[in-house]
Amino acid sequence: MKKHQKTNGNVGLAAHNRGYKNNYFKDLKKVKIDDEIIYKCDDFEKKYIINKIEIIENTDWSYLEKTDENKITLITCVENEPNYRRCVQAVEEIV
Repeated sequence: MKKHQKTNGNVGLAAHNRGYKNNYFKDLKKVKIDDEIIYKCDDFEKKYIINKIEIIENTDWSYLEKTDENKITLITCVENEPNYRRCVQAVEEIV
């Protein structure tokens, strides 16, 4: 079993949603509050529930700041709006 670095706090990921060979966030605009995000790496897995969907300015880095709460933040471009980004945040699902 591989050891993984602790993933507590805010995990931030950014990706393209169109125009490139790999558009990992092409469907990010379709998610809704209470949808589930599964974050996987090898044999590690965490589940999160979406609790915030925002359109933010491209200079706003506050959503990626360190937190005590376990969450994941996904950021991608807003189509035809170069000064804005789509930001989706989700909190860890406690089972």
